[in-house]
Amino acid sequence: MRTLVLFVLTSGLYAQVAEFGVHGGASTLQGKNIGQLSGADLTLKDGFRLGGRITLNNWRFFGHEFGYAYNRTKLTLPGQELGTAIHQGFYNMLAYAMPEGSKVRPFLAGGGHFSNFVPPGSSASQGGGDNKFGFNYGGGIKAKVSPRFLIRFDVRQYVTGKPFDLPGAKGKIRQTEISAGFSLYM
Repeated sequence: MRTLVLFVLTSGLYAQVAEFGVHGGASTLQGKNIGQLSGADLTLKDGFRLGGRITLNNWRFFGHEFGYAYNRTKLTLPGQELGTAIHQGFYNMLAYAMPEGSKVRPFLAGGGHFSNFVPPGSSASQGGGDNKFGFNYGGGIKAKVSPRFLIRFDVRQYVTGKPFDLPGAKGKIRQTEISAGFSLYM
């Protein structure tokens, strides 16, 4: 395990190309029922997603990606909807179909993440929320629009345990990201 962590941390020192980007899009949820409270079902609704990514392309066909995303959703109770958030931090290994330097690069992504589910009225910055760890996978395409800028489109799925350990919670939450982004290419 220490060898893997050391590999991931030091590989950034030898990056051939780095990308710094922002993205936004939709966050759709499957497995929305997160349990029951006083006999009533609690569910999460689909929402939007905003975030940032740093990509280090160390090899011709492979790279590393680190990122953060803010997902806005609503927690629904019978007759009531309350605004809430899911904060995510993630790492992915990227495998490209075209070599570094290509104008268009389709890719596959896979890795791990954490999701911090923040209940209504709480703040993640003050220690509120319930952390769940999971895995994610997906793909997308990147296209250079100039020597220093690129656009990208991603579709990913994040598989996470249900938050708050509520009675009646079964299965996993599958969160699908559909996003577009803009990156500085260095």
